[in-house]
Amino acid sequence: MDQFTAHLDRGWDLVQRGDTRGAAASARQALEIEPQSPEAYNLLGYVAALDGESFEAIEHYRQAVAIDETYMEAMLNAAEVYIHPLGQFDDAIAMCEQALALSETDEEVVDTLLLTFDAMLGKGDIDGARSVVARLPAPPYDSPNHTFLVGRALYEMGDLAKAAPLIEEAARKDPNHAEAWYYLALIQDERGEAHGATESFLRARELDLQEPEPPWAPTRDMFATAVRRARDGLDPVYRRFVSEAEIFVSEVPGIELVADGVDPRALVLLDGLASVETPGPPCSRIFAYQRNVERVAGAPDRIEAVLQESLEREVSAIFLESGSEEDGGPRHLN
Repeated sequence: MDQFTAHLDRGWDLVQRGDTRGAAASARQALEIEPQSPEAYNLLGYVAALDGESFEAIEHYRQAVAIDETYMEAMLNAAEVYIHPLGQFDDAIAMCEQALALSETDEEVVDTLLLTFDAMLGKGDIDGARSVVARLPAPPYDSPNHTFLVGRALYEMGDLAKAAPLIEEAARKDPNHAEAWYYLALIQDERGEAHGATESFLRARELDLQEPEPPWAPTRDMFATAVRRARDGLDPVYRRFVSEAEIFVSEVPGIELVADGVDPRALVLLDGLASVETPGPPCSRIFAYQRNVERVAGAPDRIEAVLQESLEREVSAIFLESGSEEDGGPRHLN
C-alpha cells in the first residue's frame, strides 16, 4: 500500500472511531502527497460535516467534484448536507441531477433518487416528490437501508400498504436500524396496534441512545443555556405561557413516558400545566431532549433555532389552538 492510500484509509478508520481531528489530519497529509486528490477533499468534507461545519463541508465536496466531474460520492455527500442541515433544497436537487446523469447501477440510481425525494419533500414539492418515488427501481433491494429508505418514502407519500412490508423487512434484516424501528412504530400506530407500536418505539429509543453523540454536541449545561435562551427569545405571544417554567434536560424521553404515548423523538415537552385544581403559571416545567434536538439541528448553530421553533409549536398546540389550559398532564411534540 502506498503512503497516499495509507493516509486515506487511516482517515476513514479514524472517522469510524469518532476521531474527526485525526481524520482531518490524515486527509491533509494525503493532500500533501497528491494536492489534486478528489478523494482527500471528499474525506475533508465528510469530517467537516460530522463536526457541524456545513459550509466548509460543501466547499470541500465541491472542490472534489471540480477536480473529478464524475465523482458521484462527493456529489451525493454534498446533496445530503444541502438537504440537512442547510435546507438548500434546490442546490441539493441540482447536485442530484448531476449525479443521476452518471448513475450506471440500480444502487446508484436509488441513492440519487432517494436524496432527490428528500429535497423535494423538504421544499414542499409533494407532486415532485411523488414523481421521484415513481421512478425508483422496484424491490427487492440488496441493502436493508435502501429497503428502509424506499419504504420511508412510500410512507411519507401516504402509501402505507406498500411501505409497511419494506420497513418490516428492513427492521427484520437489520435489527439495529433505529430509523426502521421508528417508522415501523408509526405504521403500527396507524394500524391501531398500540402494544406493538409502543414496543417498536421503545426499541428505536434504545437504539438511538446507542448512537454516539455528534462531535460538536454541547455539554448538558450549555444545552440547558440554549433552552433558556430559546425560551426567553420567544415572541411575547408565546413566551407568556412558559416564562416561569423550570427547565430540565435529558437525552430522550423516559421509557415510562414513551409507554404513555410520548414520541421517543420528541424535542420538548411542556408539563405542570395550570388547571382549576392546580392554579399557577400556565406551564411550570419544560423538558428538553438533547439527543433529539441535535438530530434535527444537524449543526451547533441550529440548536437554539430548533428549540425555539419547537417551543412555539408546542405552545401553539396546547394553549393557542386548543384555547385550553385546564389539562395538567404532560404534552409532547409530534
